[in-house]
Parts: sequence; structure tokens; C-alpha cells
Amino acid sequence: MSKVVDILKKVGAVITDDHFVYTSGKHGEVYINKDALYPHTKETSQVCKLMAELYKDEEVKVVVGPALGGIILSQWVAYHLSELKGKEILGVYTVKDEAGGQVFDRRGYDKLVKGKKTLVVEDLTTTGGSVRKTVESVKQAGAEVIGVCIMVNRDPDKVTDEVVGAPLKSVGIIRAEAFDEADCPFCKQKRPINTKIGHGKEYLAKKGK
Repeated sequence: MSKVVDILKKVGAVITDDHFVYTSGKHGEVYINKDALYPHTKETSQVCKLMAELYKDEEVKVVVGPALGGIILSQWVAYHLSELKGKEILGVYTVKDEAGGQVFDRRGYDKLVKGKKTLVVEDLTTTGGSVRKTVESVKQAGAEVIGVCIMVNRDPDKVTDEVVGAPLKSVGIIRAEAFDEADCPFCKQKRPINTKIGHGKEYLAKKGK
């Protein structure tokens, strides 16, 4: 088991044997509750140091993460890269637009990444779709994406370099199979959906339940 998984379990961020709806809309029985990690600044820093160490020998100028969790990661990873390299590495973020993309807005962060070698960071992946949107926005801003670093890859067989649009590394792997609603075995078992964690509450509201 990787060190990052140990840290996540220590703060109670790994939940199993339940029925969750993920950000992607898919269903599964394992949930990594990143929001249980972020209040613990020491552990968050430790996780981000592990991420930064993977890129200590690469020419990174800026770290970008998608809002919301990626904001915290971009700051800490940039901080640790700055410490490792002895020079300032910037940490910025993209925000979700009305179409569900990840974009730079009026803050002007697109100007900070233009022409620079950039690392994109993300906490979790189920399909890799969210981080790909960030990669695309960073490239559109004129930056060179030298890599994508993920805290935990939930499906390393499917979430690959090709899917995210850049060379991919992760500091942890927790396999959490995700199912489309129509194929979800937990729906078929009539296992109750968790409405406190994940997107179960919104999912049931849309269903009118």
C-alpha cells in the first residue's frame, strides 16, 4: 500500500462497502472523501510533497489545479516544488464554467501560464474527464503541459496518458470500479445510496426520490 493511501486512511478519507454516486455520475461502492483530508493541513502537505517529489527534476514553472480541491493541491505542490528547487513555482487554478468545463477566468491566471512549462494536479480520477478539461484549457492558454499528477487514480487501466492528454503519474492507486447507472450492481441489489457523501443527494433529487 502506498504512503498516500496510508495518510488517507489515517484521516478517515477512504470509505468502502457502500453505494455512492461519483462526480462523473457513475456509481460505485468505494469513496475517497478528499474533503476529509483537506482540513488536516499537515497530512495535506505530506500528500502534496509526495506529488512534488515526482517532478523535482523537471522544469516546472507553474502548477495548475481545477477548482475546488485542485486549488488546495496546486498551492501545496507549488510550495513543495519551490522548496525542492530553491526558486518560486507559481500555483494557480481553473474554475468550472456553465458548460461544465474548466477554464481560466478574469483573474488573469492564463497570462501566468502562457509560454511556461506547467504541471496539472488533481485529487481523484474516475474517468479522467475533469482533469482533461483543465489540461485543454492550460494548452489553450499557450502553456506546455509537462505532466498530470493525480493524488489517487481510481481506475489506472482506463485513466491513462491518452485520456488526460499528457504524461500521467499518480502517488496512489485505490481501485474503485465505477458503473453506469443501468449496469450498477448496487442499484440492482437495492442498496441505499449514500446521500451524505458524494453526489447521491443530487442524484436522488433529480430522480424525484
